[in-house]
Amino acid sequence: MTRPAIVVVGDLMVDVVAAAAGPLAHASDTEARVRWTGGGAAANVAAWLAAAGAPVALVARTGDDVAGRSAVAELVDAGIDVRVAFDAERPTGTCVVVIGADGERTMLPDRGANLALAVDDLPGDVFAAGGHLHLSGYVLLHAGPRAAGLAALDRARAAGMTISVDPASAAPLRAAGVDRVLGWIGRVDLLLPNADEAAALTGEADPERAARALATLAGAREVVVTLGVGGAVWTDGSTILRAPAPAADVVDTTGAGDAFAGGWLAARRAGAGVPAALEAACASGARAVAGVGARP
Repeated sequence: MTRPAIVVVGDLMVDVVAAAAGPLAHASDTEARVRWTGGGAAANVAAWLAAAGAPVALVARTGDDVAGRSAVAELVDAGIDVRVAFDAERPTGTCVVVIGADGERTMLPDRGANLALAVDDLPGDVFAAGGHLHLSGYVLLHAGPRAAGLAALDRARAAGMTISVDPASAAPLRAAGVDRVLGWIGRVDLLLPNADEAAALTGEADPERAARALATLAGAREVVVTLGVGGAVWTDGSTILRAPAPAADVVDTTGAGDAFAGGWLAARRAGAGVPAALEAACASGARAVAGVGARP
C-alpha cells in the first residue's frame, strides 16, 4: 500500500493496564487485574480504522526493543501499513493505566521514543492528493516531535489532503498554551476534542458553545466534541447535531476517543453523511469501553 486513504501520524505506546478491584489503598496494596496491551493515540486510531476496513498507514517512532518490535508486529497483523522508525537509544513509549472501579482511567505515560519523532521519519509517498491526514495532538504538545507534526501538516496541505487533528489531552494543552496550540494546528477540516479539551481550548464549559467557538477560533470546517456517555456534538459553525452514545457496560474508558475517531473517519471516508458517521463513531466508542484496552 503506497498511497493509503488515511495517514495517521503520532504516538505508538505499550499500555500496562491495571484494573483495580476496589478503591486504591494509598501507600498499601490494592488487588488488580493487570494486562499488557497496545496503546498510543495514533496507533489506536489506526487499529480502529483497519478494523473498520479503511486502508490506513501509521507513521510513528518506537524503541528498537522487544516491546517495540512486538507492537509493530501486532499492527502489521491488523492490516496497517506501518511506517515506524526504530530508535536504538530510546525505549518504546509505555503508559501505566490505572482503572478505577467506575471504569474511569488515570494514565501515567513515559513517551520514550515518541519524543524523538523527526521530520526524516515522515515517508514522502504517503502524502498524496485524495488522502487524509489524522494527526495526534501529542506530537504538537511536546518540543521533540513538534517539528515532525508541523511538517506533516504542511505536507498534507501541499498535497491537497484533508486533515483532522485530535488535540490530545486537556492538561498538556493548558501547559503548552491554548493560543500556541491553535497556531500550530492552523486551519484544518476537522477537530476532534473531548469535552475537557474543548473547554480548555475555548473557555466554554458548554460543549455546543465550545464546538461553535472552535469552528471560529481554529477555522475548522467541522468540529466534533465527544461527550463520553453523553454521545457527541457536531457543528460546522452554524448547525449543531447531537448523537447519543449506545448503552454499554463500561469496563475501561482507555482509547474510547481513539475508537470514536477511527469510526468517524472510516465512515466519512466511505461516504457517510454526518448523522451516519456520528452513529458509527459512537458505536465504536461504546465497543471500546466494553473491554479492557484501547484496541479493537
